[in-house]
Order: sequence, then structure tokens, then C-alpha cells
Amino acid sequence: MAAAQRHDGRRANELRPVKITPNFVRKAQGSCLMEMGGTRIICTASFVQGVPAWREGKSKGWVTAEYAMLPASTGSRKRRASLKPDSRGVEIQRLIGRVLRGVVRFDRLGENTVYLDCDVLEADGGTRTAAVTGAQVAMAIAMSRARAQGLCERGVLKGSVAAVSVGIVDGRAMLDLDYAEDSAAEVDMNVAMTGGGKFVEVQATSERKPFDGDQLSKMLRLAAGGIRKLMKLQREAVEKGKRE
Repeated sequence: MAAAQRHDGRRANELRPVKITPNFVRKAQGSCLMEMGGTRIICTASFVQGVPAWREGKSKGWVTAEYAMLPASTGSRKRRASLKPDSRGVEIQRLIGRVLRGVVRFDRLGENTVYLDCDVLEADGGTRTAAVTGAQVAMAIAMSRARAQGLCERGVLKGSVAAVSVGIVDGRAMLDLDYAEDSAAEVDMNVAMTGGGKFVEVQATSERKPFDGDQLSKMLRLAAGGIRKLMKLQREAVEKGKRE
């Protein structure tokens, strides 16, 4: 099954071309341009002193995220979220924040907040998972710089996390769906996993046909293999970002 080609020539277990460019936004404490096929997202991390009121006095920090698609990111103009609440965007930014908080030691962050901003330049499927993967890079670079400035303790990050989409299209489990595949998918799943191989988030939806345990296992195996490759690229991007 893995050998059969898809509409773009990829095998079922193959990621789209991936490129992570660190320090893409020069004035940000941490940033990258995350590219997966035709999906391109600017991810930035801002280290800010202070925490939300409900968190004050607990000697613990916080990580939160915002996500938005730029007006021309989908071809036809998308209205800015500031003018009309975007329920999909709110759900995705909650996902990003929730996943990234899973690898942070808040007691070592101190009463500081890390804001993760993910802005989609171009969307061609998998924007939420690409945003998670890019936000991890931006956050790691920002945390490294914050430690160097004495703003937080060492070991704030207890690991890394990345995410990828998988699904079933025409009865076949496939990794990293683009928009055409996602639109035709019978099952759509987003998976986030730590560097230690632990799942942080699994979102699976039957779009057209219910799926069974064997199909679920196949999708999880595909996701795990793809995430391991993404994490290698993350590490390279973070190390390059720290050196620059």
C-alpha cells in the first residue's frame, strides 16, 4: 500500500516537502517560516513578563497561542478575524496552546507568558498541524534567548512536540494530506506527539465512512513515522536559530 503513488507522486507514507526557516521575523524573540508543501505559516514566540490575573502569585508561567489565516491565504479573500469572530481559528489556537503547554515546565518559566502567534500565508491542507510544528521551533528559540537573559530557569522545556495530519482517502491510509486529499477524505485525523513517542493530542473524524481499529492503528503508525522526520527538521532549525 505504501508503494502506491498519490496524485502528487508521493507514497502513502511520505510527507510533502518540508522546510523550516528559523529567525524569519528578525525582531521576534523566536520565529520561523514553516513550509509543508503549499502550506506556509509564519510562527513567532514572544516572551512577556507577567501572567494572566488568574495565574498571579503562583510562581508559574503560561503559554498561549493565536492563529489566523491572512485574507489571501486560501485564494478567495478571507475576512479578517478582527472583523468577524472565526470559530475555526479559535478552536485551532486553543489546540496549539494546549499541545505546546504539554512540554513546558511552568514552575521554571516563572511568572512570564509566552505568546505563540501562527499566521497562515498560504493554506493547502494541514495548517493546524504545521502551526504546532513551527510554533515548537519558535518557542524553543525564544526560551533559549530568555534563559541567556536570565528571564527564566534552565530546563523550561521538558521535551519537544510536533504534529501531522493523516487520513483515509479512497480506502487508503495516507500521511500529510494536502487540500485536495483532505477534501476527499473519508477519515481525517490530526496527531500531535512528543519526542518521547507519547501522544499529546489525537483528533479523528469520520467524514464519509466510519473507521475500524485496524485503520486507526495504520493512521497512528503513519503519523508517528512522519512526526519523527519532522522532529529531526525541528532540531536542525532550532540549532541553526540559536547560532544566528
